[in-house]
Amino acid sequence: MPTTISALKTTVLVFSLLFHQTANSAQITGLDTFLTQQSRLDPQALNDTFYTLPSSLKKSISRSSAASYHPISALISSLLSLDVPVSLHVKLVGPSFSANSPQLLHSFLSASLSSDHFHVITPFESRSHHLSLSHALHLDASLSHLLSSQLSSAIRSALASATSSLRSSLLSIDYSIIDQIIANEFARESPLQGFYIYLINLGPQSKPYAYSYTSGGGDSSPAFTKCLGTIWTGKDRYLWIDLGAGPVDYGPALSGDGVLPRGEFHPLAAIHGRPKAEKALVADLASLVYSAYQVLIVPSLRISVRFENSLVVQFIHVHELESREGDSFGLDWKSIEKTFMDEVNGGGLLLGSQSLSFKKYEVSYKDCALCSFAISRSINSYTSRFLFDNYTLIVSEYVDSKRLHQILSDSAEDFKRLAGITDEDDFGRVLPVYVFDLDYSMLLLLDRYHQSVAFKDMVIAIRTKNTQTVSDYSCNGRHVFTQTRELDRSLVGSILQSMWGVSPTHLVWSPTHNSTLVDYTWSVGQTPFGPFSEISSLSFVQKDAARRNILLTWLNESITSAIDVLESVNAHGGDQKLLKGHKHDEFMQRWFIFKYKLDKAISALSRLDFGMATYFLRSSDHDLYAMHSIVYHVSQELEASLSCFKDPPFPWSTVLASIVTFSVFCYAYTKRDKLFRNKRKQF
Repeated sequence: MPTTISALKTTVLVFSLLFHQTANSAQITGLDTFLTQQSRLDPQALNDTFYTLPSSLKKSISRSSAASYHPISALISSLLSLDVPVSLHVKLVGPSFSANSPQLLHSFLSASLSSDHFHVITPFESRSHHLSLSHALHLDASLSHLLSSQLSSAIRSALASATSSLRSSLLSIDYSIIDQIIANEFARESPLQGFYIYLINLGPQSKPYAYSYTSGGGDSSPAFTKCLGTIWTGKDRYLWIDLGAGPVDYGPALSGDGVLPRGEFHPLAAIHGRPKAEKALVADLASLVYSAYQVLIVPSLRISVRFENSLVVQFIHVHELESREGDSFGLDWKSIEKTFMDEVNGGGLLLGSQSLSFKKYEVSYKDCALCSFAISRSINSYTSRFLFDNYTLIVSEYVDSKRLHQILSDSAEDFKRLAGITDEDDFGRVLPVYVFDLDYSMLLLLDRYHQSVAFKDMVIAIRTKNTQTVSDYSCNGRHVFTQTRELDRSLVGSILQSMWGVSPTHLVWSPTHNSTLVDYTWSVGQTPFGPFSEISSLSFVQKDAARRNILLTWLNESITSAIDVLESVNAHGGDQKLLKGHKHDEFMQRWFIFKYKLDKAISALSRLDFGMATYFLRSSDHDLYAMHSIVYHVSQELEASLSCFKDPPFPWSTVLASIVTFSVFCYAYTKRDKLFRNKRKQF
């Protein structure tokens, strides 16, 4: 019975989301059917639907616009108030949750979460870090008792067969044991749109445990660190968190932000400390869901990315050794390409007619004077203090990524010539990936810490003959070793940032702090970002963000452009004065259809139907361009008519009245003795 009620509540939630976006335009009967038919006939929206719109629909739109007329300021406000509803379903799994827990969780999140703007970490064209569009959380929380028994049996069986670790107090369990059960449960819920978070609290177990994410399993060794965790983000739109696993800790080893401590103060370890009242525990869980929503469900854009039909990744391998045989470990171009193409073939990453291709070019470092200059010019030194018998200063080198980026940008044409790159790809979005493979025995990283760095127009990576180093991060009490010759995973993350604007799972823009916050809570498991995971495959977080970022940028530019045309109309005296006759009718019809398509695009985006959202945005561009054209031509005619005005007629009446008045005054002045003679005699 509780499951049926939960499904009913979720269905009502979905229908309310659909009604939220389409209620304003539902009064035009037949418009939705017409546009749906056009989306089948012209899925790329190459043609302007306005010219094929039946006259009856145009008349209905004109009558509706006239009946519900709004001033320009109200139209601008309607654009700035647009938001994308986000459906989030939280499943509380385990006997520890009471019937009151879902309601408590809902009340805490409703109090802390409200409509907020989508944010950009690194804006380019403006200094604003927020887009014109907002997102609004629609939460559904419920219990799941049936899933609890399956998970408890699976964990007990895994603990019974697990071997103890010599280096950790936690037993290592393969994440797939739990993930397979939850994936099957999610598949049963899949007809309902939205994201799912499973909070698992199965109570005390016989031994402490955590989850291993590597296929080989096993324990960490002195040279290799395997970080255990308690979370997993699936390829489908679900995330599960085992609150009973752990406690684990990972983050900066010495100093820095974003650490996940072992103590009970982090919400992920809420049940491992002293016993808490139900209200306090649910409050911690609400904080955890809030963080997941901000970082994984509606993450900040790394950069704004525009829609391009052709996406091309150019691997430019600058190597110093004559023979590359036996030296390709850690730099497998085919593996990197396969990571992306598997998602493309599965219907992810790309929108509509977009295509993605990879090309590889080789450049010999010895024959490239520009390469040698770029590296030598970008190398800097820094000192570190180490305690051996006494404190010792050690000088190390690193490559300044910003200086190297500047040199590569200034010499882009020379690099194209050296690598043999033609201009056939210049019509799409081209992302050069420069990999410097140096015959250098010392460690050399970008900006001291990074194997690759993403810029808006390129990716830069570097490796030397040095195989590993101790990083400034730790997990479960052990320092994390960085395998410096393995670039595959780092390059996947950098390409995601530069090509699709996907933010790393440890970065989020905070308008409250007006800065980027670092939090490594979600940097374990299936993510190509951060130092604590070894997995290069993409979860729903990266796949959805790649397409959503393009659509959000598109929506933001459409809204901004529409506001510009409305402000132009307002500057010329308003639509009633500027637009006359059929021009006014056409403009209002265009505006209505543009706003309708914008609402439909947002509705499709809230349902995660990226294909339909792309169609409506492409189709709305025709109406937006037409409105700009109408205002431009009408304003040109208005300015021309102003220049042809004749001089006003000469004010004869005013001049004559002034002359008569002046004449009377002069006459009175000359005859003043006669006029005032009698008055003088009285005195």
